Amino acid sequence: MEILGIGTQVMECTRVRKLIDEHGETFLRQVYTDRETRLCNGKKQSTEQFTAVWAAKEAVLRSLGTTWRRGTNWTDVEVVCENGGGPQVVLTGATHELMATRGVGSFLLTMAHCRTFATATSIAVGDGGKPRE
Repeated sequence: MEILGIGTQVMECTRVRKLIDEHGETFLRQVYTDRETRLCNGKKQSTEQFTAVWAAKEAVLRSLGTTWRRGTNWTDVEVVCENGGGPQVVLTGATHELMATRGVGSFLLTMAHCRTFATATSIAVGDGGKPRE
């Protein structure tokens, strides 16, 4: 397994709660996919879950060697948690193109949260070929 990048992010849950309260559905649609919104709203600690997912998106971008920038949609990075397994990453759009350019085949992702903070770490794993410049 070739590790091409690692990224981590820690976020305050109160910041995300304020954004949700102030901007509601507009904020949620801008940052989260429908599947992520359903996942987070289905949890008892939804604020903490929303924060962990956003932290995961940031960590994935960092593991690709970048941060959010113009032309990148937050929804291009989707965190999928299904069937009791660990979180998986699905990329689309410009972020998926960056993944291919960097030679990344998959990500290892972990998330955690408490009432105050959420954190995520992403490891970008090579696709078996050499990264392309």
